[in-house]
Amino acid sequence: MPFELPAGAELVRTTAMFDQDSVPPGLLRAHRIATGVWGRLVVHTGSLLFRFEEETGAPIGVQSGEHLVIPPDVPHHVEVDGPVSFAVEFHRPSGTAGR
Repeated sequence: MPFELPAGAELVRTTAMFDQDSVPPGLLRAHRIATGVWGRLVVHTGSLLFRFEEETGAPIGVQSGEHLVIPPDVPHHVEVDGPVSFAVEFHRPSGTAGR
């Protein structure tokens, strides 16, 4: 694992900036990104933990200035335990935006 965005992936949307107080509850429990859509978790300040639900290892720490690519249809969640600001970008392979 780490995953990379598909070659030529196009940004189609970015969430609002979230922090430790505004993170939506749905991101804290298992969820998936839609089929054909890739996510890119971008941490702006602080840090958080990311966990792929089907992995048995330790969660992945994502620090300020780092990002983590999330493939479609893979259950995951984030864990917030201190000050953080982050957003999630959504990308589609080139030529599929808007589908």
